[in-house]
Amino acid sequence: MIRFLIKGLLRDKSRSRLPIIVVAIGVMLTVWMHAYITGFMGDTIEMNARFSNGHVKVMTRAYAEELDQIPNDLAILGSAELMNTLQSKFPDMAWAERIQFGGLIDVPDEQGETRGQGPALGLGIDLLSGNNSEADRLNLRRSLVRGELPKNSREVLLSDNFSVKLGVQPGDEVTLIGSTMEGSMAMFNFTVSGTLSFGVDIMDRGTIIADISDVRQALQMEDAAGEIIGFFGNGFYDNENALHTAATFNALYAASDDEYAPVMKALSEQGTMGTYVMMSKYWGTYISMVFVFAMSLVLWNAGLLGGLRRYGEVGVRIAMGEEKGHVYMTMLYESVVIGIAGSVVGTALGLFFAWLVQKYGISIEGMMQGASVMMPDTIRARITPPDFYIGFIPGLLSTVLGTALSGIGIFKRQTARLFAELQT
Repeated sequence: MIRFLIKGLLRDKSRSRLPIIVVAIGVMLTVWMHAYITGFMGDTIEMNARFSNGHVKVMTRAYAEELDQIPNDLAILGSAELMNTLQSKFPDMAWAERIQFGGLIDVPDEQGETRGQGPALGLGIDLLSGNNSEADRLNLRRSLVRGELPKNSREVLLSDNFSVKLGVQPGDEVTLIGSTMEGSMAMFNFTVSGTLSFGVDIMDRGTIIADISDVRQALQMEDAAGEIIGFFGNGFYDNENALHTAATFNALYAASDDEYAPVMKALSEQGTMGTYVMMSKYWGTYISMVFVFAMSLVLWNAGLLGGLRRYGEVGVRIAMGEEKGHVYMTMLYESVVIGIAGSVVGTALGLFFAWLVQKYGISIEGMMQGASVMMPDTIRARITPPDFYIGFIPGLLSTVLGTALSGIGIFKRQTARLFAELQT
């Protein structure tokens, strides 16, 4: 029976070609939109993770309580040993030491007198060890406007807008004025190696990035780090996995009452990021459901109209002695075949276009000028397991439902009425 129906659909293009095309287009849009929404909502989370929060972050308990103030006097001591512990306990994750700091950037003139000053938010990361993971994670090479990345000790990167404001060029010297870990005054000379543009006003306003070894020397933080951040191997934040990882680590130090004992927090446990993670999860689901529902209505109507147009055919088949129930069931079987074929084709097309957006992205750099929050300048889709089956909801179920509802008319109408429709 199934083979017979498939042959009939293949030979009668009017019954298969257009319905399959309609279903494929609807499923393709559903799959692509779901991947797009997932990627768009996740991009902001990943950007904040890369620049500040990590997927998980390790700090001292005292530091965590005053996290917004970046209290380096409460930083982790013996960070190298803790790094070894993290790498052995969680080898599938990438770990990096960082120091966030604030200070005043002073620009001297030829006589050594101040010719410009400005407050800056600093970040100490690994730039000179030969491991490029941090530079790649922060996309520093692509963000370069002038100069180059630091290659030697005491070289620093400034945000381009900040350097223009101070009148600084690559090769000029600047002085960082801040406070050490012990609270005394710190003054440290740097040479500007390059300038960066992040496309985010809050960072372009005044950012300084230096190698963590230089920052340790400047702030007297030898073998110390403000925080150690970790990233999952697949590059995407998983809230349940992050919370589980944090709970596993914190259990190691649960018996200690030392305020300087390390504590791990997932990204969703840091500041307002928890609200955004939950919002992205639920709103992403809601938007996807609305779109799936809309496409379901379209395909349901397509199946309904397709069934109604076949009343003349139904009249012929009943006139030849075929039972109404058998006619109805064959129409349902045909809709299942059409739904499966269209869903498979549509899912393949949707995944292909989603992959293109995931790989190359859609640039919105022009829309991000003057932004005061950390948002990505390129939107990328993200293909997840639901994308492989979500299209079958409107593609198969809605098509079959539309045919089922239209086919009910076969039982409601009298055979004589179907004959009359055949004659007309």
